[in-house]
Amino acid sequence: MKISIKSTTAIVVALAGGITAGAASAETTLRLSTYVNEADIRYQGFTHFADLVAEKTGGSVKVEVFPSGTLHGWSEGVDSVQGGVSDISWINADNRLPCYAVTSLYPAEVSLEDQTGLDAAYAELIKDEAANAGLVPLFNSNYSYDQEWWFEEPIEDIGKLDGKLVRSIGPLVSMMIESWGGEPVFVAPKEVFQSAERGVVDGINMGVATYSSWKLWTVMPYMVNANLFYGNIQYMMNKSKFDALTADEQAALTAAAAETEAWLQPRYEAWVDQQVGNAVMQGGGAAVSISDEQRASLIASVKPKWDETVNEACGMDMADSIRALLESHAP
Repeated sequence: MKISIKSTTAIVVALAGGITAGAASAETTLRLSTYVNEADIRYQGFTHFADLVAEKTGGSVKVEVFPSGTLHGWSEGVDSVQGGVSDISWINADNRLPCYAVTSLYPAEVSLEDQTGLDAAYAELIKDEAANAGLVPLFNSNYSYDQEWWFEEPIEDIGKLDGKLVRSIGPLVSMMIESWGGEPVFVAPKEVFQSAERGVVDGINMGVATYSSWKLWTVMPYMVNANLFYGNIQYMMNKSKFDALTADEQAALTAAAAETEAWLQPRYEAWVDQQVGNAVMQGGGAAVSISDEQRASLIASVKPKWDETVNEACGMDMADSIRALLESHAP
Protein backbone atom coordinates (compact mmCIF):
# COMPACT_ATOMS: atom_id res chain seq x y z
CA MET A 1 0.00 0.00 0.00
CA LYS A 2 1.51 3.31 -1.03
CA ILE A 3 0.47 6.39 0.91
CA SER A 4 1.43 9.64 -0.74
CA ILE A 5 2.86 11.94 1.90
CA LYS A 6 3.96 15.49 1.26
CA SER A 7 7.42 14.49 2.09
CA THR A 8 10.35 15.48 0.11
CA THR A 9 13.81 15.95 0.12
CA ALA A 10 14.28 15.44 3.65
CA ILE A 11 17.60 16.26 2.81
CA VAL A 12 20.37 16.37 4.40
CA VAL A 13 23.37 16.30 5.82
CA ALA A 14 24.08 15.34 9.15
CA LEU A 15 26.15 12.42 9.85
CA ALA A 16 26.09 10.43 12.84
CA GLY A 17 28.23 10.03 15.78
CA GLY A 18 31.05 7.92 14.88
CA ILE A 19 30.50 8.16 11.12
CA THR A 20 33.44 9.84 9.46
CA ALA A 21 34.49 10.62 5.96
CA GLY A 22 37.73 11.74 4.43
CA ALA A 23 41.35 10.91 4.82
CA ALA A 24 43.05 10.63 8.18
CA SER A 25 45.17 13.61 7.26
CA ALA A 26 42.16 15.91 6.77
CA GLU A 27 43.02 19.49 7.61
CA THR A 28 39.47 20.41 8.67
CA THR A 29 36.98 18.30 10.61
CA LEU A 30 33.33 19.36 10.65
CA ARG A 31 31.00 18.04 13.34
CA LEU A 32 27.50 17.64 11.98
CA SER A 33 24.71 17.33 14.55
CA THR A 34 21.29 15.91 13.72
CA TYR A 35 18.24 14.90 15.73
CA VAL A 36 17.53 11.89 13.46
CA ASN A 37 18.66 8.44 14.52
CA GLU A 38 20.41 5.74 12.51
CA ALA A 39 17.13 3.99 11.68
CA ASP A 40 16.01 7.08 9.76
CA ILE A 41 16.62 7.08 6.01
CA ARG A 42 18.08 10.56 6.30
CA TYR A 43 21.04 9.11 8.14
CA GLN A 44 22.07 7.52 4.84
CA GLY A 45 21.89 10.98 3.31
CA PHE A 46 24.25 12.30 5.94
CA THR A 47 26.80 9.57 5.33
CA HIS A 48 26.45 10.12 1.58
CA PHE A 49 27.14 13.81 2.14
CA ALA A 50 30.24 12.96 4.15
CA ASP A 51 31.51 10.70 1.39
CA LEU A 52 30.93 13.42 -1.22
CA VAL A 53 32.76 16.02 0.86
CA ALA A 54 35.74 13.72 1.27
CA GLU A 55 35.75 12.94 -2.45
CA LYS A 56 35.32 16.52 -3.65
CA THR A 57 37.96 17.96 -1.30
CA GLY A 58 40.48 15.19 -1.81
CA GLY A 59 40.25 14.40 1.89
CA SER A 60 41.14 17.88 3.13
CA VAL A 61 37.72 18.18 4.81
CA LYS A 62 36.25 15.41 6.94
CA VAL A 63 32.68 15.29 8.24
CA GLU A 64 31.73 13.53 11.47
CA VAL A 65 28.06 12.86 12.11
CA PHE A 66 26.40 12.86 15.52
CA PRO A 67 22.83 11.47 15.44
CA SER A 68 19.93 11.44 17.93
CA GLY A 69 20.68 14.90 19.32
CA THR A 70 23.81 13.70 21.09
CA LEU A 71 25.59 17.06 20.84
CA HIS A 72 22.72 19.35 21.81
CA GLY A 73 19.00 19.57 22.45
CA TRP A 74 16.18 20.37 20.05
CA SER A 75 16.19 24.15 20.57
CA GLU A 76 19.93 24.69 20.89
CA GLY A 77 21.09 24.63 17.27
CA VAL A 78 22.13 28.28 17.06
CA ASP A 79 23.91 28.17 20.42
CA SER A 80 25.67 24.96 19.43
CA VAL A 81 26.96 26.29 16.11
CA GLN A 82 27.86 29.72 17.43
CA GLY A 83 29.59 28.23 20.47
CA GLY A 84 31.58 25.58 18.63
CA VAL A 85 29.83 22.51 20.05
CA SER A 86 28.94 21.59 16.48
CA ASP A 87 29.92 23.03 13.12
CA ILE A 88 26.73 22.12 11.22
CA SER A 89 23.35 21.68 12.93
CA TRP A 90 19.65 21.80 12.25
CA ILE A 91 18.32 25.23 13.13
CA ASN A 92 14.87 25.44 14.65
CA ALA A 93 12.78 28.59 15.20
CA ASP A 94 15.11 30.99 17.03
CA ASN A 95 14.63 34.67 17.85
CA ARG A 96 18.10 35.45 16.48
CA LEU A 97 16.69 34.52 13.08
CA PRO A 98 13.30 36.24 13.34
CA CYS A 99 12.15 35.86 9.74
CA TYR A 100 13.42 32.32 9.34
CA ALA A 101 11.79 31.41 12.65
CA VAL A 102 8.30 32.20 11.36
CA THR A 103 8.64 31.14 7.72
CA SER A 104 10.73 27.96 7.84
CA LEU A 105 7.40 26.30 8.62
CA TYR A 106 4.50 28.10 6.96
CA PRO A 107 0.84 27.23 6.30
CA ALA A 108 0.71 26.75 2.54
CA GLU A 109 0.17 24.06 -0.02
CA VAL A 110 2.90 23.91 -2.64
CA SER A 111 3.72 21.75 -5.61
CA LEU A 112 6.81 19.59 -5.17
CA GLU A 113 7.49 19.36 -8.90
CA ASP A 114 10.56 21.57 -8.45
CA GLN A 115 11.02 21.05 -4.75
CA THR A 116 14.80 21.41 -4.70
CA GLY A 117 14.54 24.64 -6.68
CA LEU A 118 11.93 26.00 -4.30
CA ASP A 119 14.06 25.10 -1.29
CA ALA A 120 17.15 26.70 -2.79
CA ALA A 121 15.24 29.91 -3.52
CA TYR A 122 13.99 30.06 0.07
CA ALA A 123 17.52 29.53 1.42
CA GLU A 124 18.75 32.36 -0.79
CA LEU A 125 16.11 34.69 0.67
CA ILE A 126 17.14 34.07 4.27
CA LYS A 127 20.93 33.86 3.79
CA ASP A 128 21.58 37.51 4.81
CA GLU A 129 19.67 37.09 8.07
CA ALA A 130 21.62 33.91 8.71
CA ALA A 131 24.92 35.69 8.01
CA ASN A 132 24.05 38.34 10.61
CA ALA A 133 23.80 35.52 13.15
CA GLY A 134 27.13 34.03 12.05
CA LEU A 135 25.54 31.19 10.06
CA VAL A 136 25.55 29.87 6.49
CA PRO A 137 22.53 27.89 5.19
CA LEU A 138 23.78 24.61 3.77
CA PHE A 139 20.86 22.28 3.10
CA ASN A 140 17.23 21.60 3.87
CA SER A 141 16.40 18.85 6.35
CA ASN A 142 12.95 18.67 4.84
CA TYR A 143 11.46 17.01 7.84
CA SER A 144 8.51 19.35 7.56
CA TYR A 145 7.42 18.21 4.13
CA ASP A 146 5.94 15.25 5.94
CA GLN A 147 4.84 17.18 9.01
CA GLU A 148 1.56 15.52 9.98
CA TRP A 149 -0.79 14.66 12.85
CA TRP A 150 -1.41 11.50 14.90
CA PHE A 151 -3.96 10.45 17.48
CA GLU A 152 -4.71 7.31 19.47
CA GLU A 153 -8.22 7.06 18.04
CA PRO A 154 -9.83 8.31 14.81
CA ILE A 155 -10.65 12.01 14.81
CA GLU A 156 -13.42 13.40 12.64
CA ASP A 157 -11.96 16.87 12.07
CA ILE A 158 -8.55 18.18 13.18
CA GLY A 159 -10.10 21.64 12.98
CA LYS A 160 -12.17 20.63 16.01
CA LEU A 161 -9.74 19.36 18.62
CA ASP A 162 -12.15 19.82 21.54
CA GLY A 163 -9.54 20.38 24.24
CA LYS A 164 -7.12 17.66 23.16
CA LEU A 165 -3.51 18.08 24.27
CA VAL A 166 -1.42 18.11 21.08
CA ARG A 167 2.34 18.09 20.78
CA SER A 168 3.65 21.32 19.23
CA ILE A 169 7.07 22.25 17.86
CA GLY A 170 6.82 26.03 18.26
CA PRO A 171 4.69 29.11 18.97
CA LEU A 172 2.96 29.36 15.59
CA VAL A 173 2.05 25.67 15.51
CA SER A 174 0.74 26.24 19.05
CA MET A 175 -1.39 29.09 17.71
CA MET A 176 -2.72 26.72 15.06
CA ILE A 177 -3.61 24.07 17.66
CA GLU A 178 -5.30 26.66 19.87
CA SER A 179 -7.24 28.06 16.91
CA TRP A 180 -8.70 24.60 16.39
CA GLY A 181 -9.70 24.20 20.04
CA GLY A 182 -6.76 22.17 21.29
CA GLU A 183 -4.10 22.77 23.91
CA PRO A 184 -0.47 22.75 22.70
CA VAL A 185 2.26 20.97 24.64
CA PHE A 186 5.93 21.35 23.69
CA VAL A 187 7.70 17.99 23.72
CA ALA A 188 11.21 17.39 22.34
CA PRO A 189 11.45 14.54 19.77
CA LYS A 190 13.22 12.09 22.08
CA GLU A 191 10.54 12.58 24.73
CA VAL A 192 7.49 12.12 22.50
CA PHE A 193 7.19 8.34 22.89
CA GLN A 194 7.07 8.50 26.66
CA SER A 195 4.70 11.47 26.57
CA ALA A 196 2.29 9.65 24.28
CA GLU A 197 2.56 6.38 26.18
CA ARG A 198 1.86 8.09 29.50
CA GLY A 199 -1.00 10.23 28.22
CA VAL A 200 0.84 13.53 28.51
CA VAL A 201 -0.48 14.32 25.03
CA ASP A 202 -3.56 13.17 23.14
CA GLY A 203 -2.13 13.98 19.72
CA ILE A 204 1.20 14.55 18.02
CA ASN A 205 2.37 16.97 15.33
CA MET A 206 5.62 15.65 13.87
CA GLY A 207 7.37 14.69 10.65
CA VAL A 208 6.49 11.22 9.37
CA ALA A 209 10.13 10.17 9.04
CA THR A 210 11.01 11.15 12.60
CA TYR A 211 7.74 9.67 13.89
CA SER A 212 8.47 6.36 12.21
CA SER A 213 12.12 6.13 13.21
CA TRP A 214 11.14 6.71 16.85
CA LYS A 215 8.58 3.83 16.62
CA LEU A 216 5.68 6.08 17.56
CA TRP A 217 3.13 4.17 15.46
CA THR A 218 2.77 1.75 18.36
CA VAL A 219 1.45 4.43 20.71
CA MET A 220 -0.56 6.67 18.37
CA PRO A 221 -1.47 4.73 15.22
CA TYR A 222 -4.10 7.02 13.65
CA MET A 223 -2.56 9.42 11.15
CA VAL A 224 -4.16 12.43 9.50
CA ASN A 225 -2.32 13.23 6.27
CA ALA A 226 -3.20 16.91 5.99
CA ASN A 227 -0.37 18.48 3.95
CA LEU A 228 -0.81 21.87 5.55
CA PHE A 229 2.76 23.16 5.58
CA TYR A 230 5.62 24.29 3.45
CA GLY A 231 8.75 23.60 5.41
CA ASN A 232 12.42 24.34 4.94
CA ILE A 233 14.16 23.66 8.22
CA GLN A 234 17.79 24.39 7.39
CA TYR A 235 21.00 22.80 8.50
CA MET A 236 23.38 25.73 8.86
CA MET A 237 27.13 25.98 9.31
CA ASN A 238 29.27 28.26 11.44
CA LYS A 239 30.12 31.15 9.10
CA SER A 240 33.62 31.70 10.48
CA LYS A 241 34.45 28.06 9.93
CA PHE A 242 32.95 28.16 6.43
CA ASP A 243 34.88 31.33 5.58
CA ALA A 244 38.11 29.71 6.79
CA LEU A 245 37.83 27.03 4.10
CA THR A 246 39.47 27.58 0.75
CA ALA A 247 37.27 28.67 -2.14
CA ASP A 248 37.52 25.19 -3.63
CA GLU A 249 36.52 23.58 -0.34
CA GLN A 250 33.55 25.93 0.04
CA ALA A 251 32.40 25.06 -3.47
CA ALA A 252 32.86 21.35 -2.75
CA LEU A 253 30.83 21.57 0.45
CA THR A 254 27.89 23.39 -1.12
CA ALA A 255 27.94 21.12 -4.18
CA ALA A 256 27.95 18.03 -1.93
CA ALA A 257 24.94 19.40 -0.03
CA ALA A 258 22.95 20.06 -3.21
CA GLU A 259 23.84 16.67 -4.68
CA THR A 260 22.83 14.95 -1.45
CA GLU A 261 19.39 16.57 -1.55
CA ALA A 262 18.81 15.30 -5.08
CA TRP A 263 20.20 11.85 -4.20
CA LEU A 264 18.11 11.46 -1.07
CA GLN A 265 14.76 12.79 -2.26
CA PRO A 266 13.43 9.68 -4.03
CA ARG A 267 14.87 7.38 -1.38
CA TYR A 268 13.30 9.44 1.38
CA GLU A 269 9.87 9.51 -0.24
CA ALA A 270 9.93 5.76 -0.88
CA TRP A 271 11.03 5.05 2.69
CA VAL A 272 8.31 7.24 4.19
CA ASP A 273 5.65 5.58 2.04
CA GLN A 274 6.96 2.18 3.13
CA GLN A 275 6.89 3.13 6.80
CA VAL A 276 3.31 4.34 6.58
CA GLY A 277 2.28 1.29 4.57
CA ASN A 278 3.86 -1.09 7.07
CA ALA A 279 2.16 0.65 9.97
CA VAL A 280 -1.24 0.47 8.26
CA MET A 281 -0.98 -3.07 6.91
CA GLN A 282 0.96 -4.78 9.68
CA GLY A 283 0.76 -2.62 12.77
CA GLY A 284 -2.92 -1.84 12.98
CA GLY A 285 -2.44 1.80 12.11
CA ALA A 286 -4.52 4.00 9.83
CA ALA A 287 -3.72 6.88 7.53
CA VAL A 288 -6.43 9.15 6.17
CA SER A 289 -6.10 12.18 3.92
CA ILE A 290 -8.23 15.29 4.18
CA SER A 291 -10.00 16.80 1.18
CA ASP A 292 -8.73 19.77 -0.79
CA GLU A 293 -11.61 21.82 0.60
CA GLN A 294 -10.73 20.91 4.19
CA ARG A 295 -7.10 21.74 3.58
CA ALA A 296 -7.93 25.16 2.15
CA SER A 297 -10.27 25.88 5.06
CA LEU A 298 -7.72 24.87 7.70
CA ILE A 299 -4.98 26.97 6.13
CA ALA A 300 -7.30 29.95 5.79
CA SER A 301 -8.25 29.68 9.46
CA VAL A 302 -4.69 30.35 10.65
CA LYS A 303 -2.84 32.08 7.81
CA PRO A 304 -3.98 35.69 8.53
CA LYS A 305 -2.75 35.54 12.12
CA TRP A 306 0.44 33.72 11.08
CA ASP A 307 1.04 36.44 8.48
CA GLU A 308 0.79 39.17 11.10
CA THR A 309 3.78 37.61 12.80
CA VAL A 310 5.60 37.12 9.48
CA ASN A 311 5.08 40.76 8.46
CA GLU A 312 6.49 42.00 11.76
CA ALA A 313 9.42 39.59 11.90
CA CYS A 314 10.50 39.81 8.26
CA GLY A 315 9.40 43.27 7.21
CA MET A 316 6.88 43.63 4.41
CA ASP A 317 9.35 43.39 1.53
CA MET A 318 10.85 40.11 2.69
CA ALA A 319 7.46 38.74 3.80
CA ASP A 320 6.00 39.49 0.39
CA SER A 321 9.02 37.91 -1.34
CA ILE A 322 8.57 34.67 0.60
CA ARG A 323 4.83 34.58 -0.05
CA ALA A 324 5.39 35.29 -3.73
CA LEU A 325 7.88 32.43 -3.91
CA LEU A 326 5.40 29.98 -2.38
CA GLU A 327 2.57 31.24 -4.59
CA SER A 328 4.74 30.69 -7.66
CA HIS A 329 4.98 27.03 -6.63
CA ALA A 330 1.31 26.54 -5.84
CA PRO A 331 -0.31 23.33 -7.18
